[in-house]
Amino acid sequence: MVVLPGVYESWKFLQPLIEQLHGRGHPVHVIETLRRNQRPVADAAVEVTAFLEAADLRDVVLVAHSKGGLAGKLVMVGPEAGRVASMLAVATPFSGSRYARMMPGQTLRAFSPVHPSILAIARHQDVNGRVVSVFGEFDPHIPEGSELVGARNVRLATGGHFRILAHPQVLVEFSALVTAGD
Repeated sequence: MVVLPGVYESWKFLQPLIEQLHGRGHPVHVIETLRRNQRPVADAAVEVTAFLEAADLRDVVLVAHSKGGLAGKLVMVGPEAGRVASMLAVATPFSGSRYARMMPGQTLRAFSPVHPSILAIARHQDVNGRVVSVFGEFDPHIPEGSELVGARNVRLATGGHFRILAHPQVLVEFSALVTAGD
């Protein structure tokens, strides 16, 4: 498993989830070079791809939060796509967020529903069937939601963008992905 944090998050933000997954016997890989994941999504995908190649990882399950899911989807259609079996994306803005255009700085404005990177990622629908998108009934950062056409979409009876990471169903969905790959 490779963990992909959201914007302004390092892998350490996901440490509680990492510890639970590792405690269940899953090897966990983090990508230190993503730092706080502030670079464009395509650049983050290049970092992830380079990591997968350098570590010679195969049959990887990506576990991503928010922006990490966008980078993960690009990895799944990129030059090392065959290394990725599936992705669990939690609160990922697959269709962007209408709030993005009001945010200061390019880092957050890149999540606009009409930003070229969001539109480009949306065109790659052939991998959606290998994605499980988990999201709450309401996300204050992504009011459009995280539904992804063709993916397994799991809407939880909770709200929030970050709190959802601690929801027990996230572990259930991860276990289902790993079991399906066996």
